[in-house]
Amino acid sequence: MAEPKSTFESAREWVVDHKLRTVGSLWLSGIAGSIAYNWSRPKKTSVKIIHARLHAQALTLAALAGAAVVEYYDHRTGKKADQYAKFLPNSYPHKD
Repeated sequence: MAEPKSTFESAREWVVDHKLRTVGSLWLSGIAGSIAYNWSRPKKTSVKIIHARLHAQALTLAALAGAAVVEYYDHRTGKKADQYAKFLPNSYPHKD
């Protein structure tokens, strides 16, 4: 009888299956955390907005880089091609 999966293994499988959702969720939680942090500090509102915008830009660049890494990984391993191969006709005789 197979052993039940641990919570960590289940979470890891979900992350592997939903890489781009994971990157997007991390980005959104980073933006929310930045806004919460900036609004908890005793600063002028204009400074809070500027800092939140700077954090958002940095997090967006990090998310784009993360998405690029995910796409590169999927392309290198061939998983993305395998995932969509069932939807494509076999009309490419020059391909193996």
